[in-house]
Amino acid sequence: MQEKKTNSFFDTLKTIVYAVLIALIVRTVAFEPFNIPSGSMMPTLLVGDYLFVSKFSYGYSKHSLPFSLPILPDRVLFEEPERGDVAVFKLPTDNKTDYIKRVIGLPGDKIQMKNGRLFINNKMVKREKIGDYIQTDDGGNLRRTVRYIETLPNGKTHEILEEWGDKGPLDNTGVYEVPAGHYFAMGDNRDNSQDSRVRPQVGFIPKENLVGRAEVLFFSTNGGARIWEIWKWPVAMRFKRFFQEII
Repeated sequence: MQEKKTNSFFDTLKTIVYAVLIALIVRTVAFEPFNIPSGSMMPTLLVGDYLFVSKFSYGYSKHSLPFSLPILPDRVLFEEPERGDVAVFKLPTDNKTDYIKRVIGLPGDKIQMKNGRLFINNKMVKREKIGDYIQTDDGGNLRRTVRYIETLPNGKTHEILEEWGDKGPLDNTGVYEVPAGHYFAMGDNRDNSQDSRVRPQVGFIPKENLVGRAEVLFFSTNGGARIWEIWKWPVAMRFKRFFQEII
């Protein structure tokens, strides 16, 4: 009887170890879940969104591995990000903090903001004003923010917000010349995003710091219900955002 109990214990332990190893392999080479803690990517991503990031999109570096283990000397199986990708990367200033922004500039590009307008290689990026973005603040008051559709040079479109109009603190900048092997990333919530425009806090993103491309939302909550407050789930869950593709 004792031998059977011992065998059962080790069988259970083996199953747990295998499950953990499989989960680590999937997170490393295929998909990793992330959640959104700030509003810098609104309206594309909201606080409380949970998403899957494809780890294979840009190849692999040490930051693809758990704890950024320094096993890989450089990126392997590298594929260039496309302009407009929503990408997760390690903050270059500490190589630890996960950031998520939209890739705006590729190596060799010249990026500049002039009076709230984005210029890429001396050409103004097209934008079209659409209906205001409406949200409720912590005090229960409705807030309206100017919303645009921006069209990048490769034809990719996405929505952006301009809370301060064209007079925000980062709406006039110098020219950023993106070095080889680096990228320039910006948040869609243009007046509320610490991104590549902010140096030295963020700056250019080295290719080895890319973690992966954001692909799909799988869960979203407005934070109005704790995990055990089942009776609040129907109100707190943003069911319409479940399984949305990220563009």
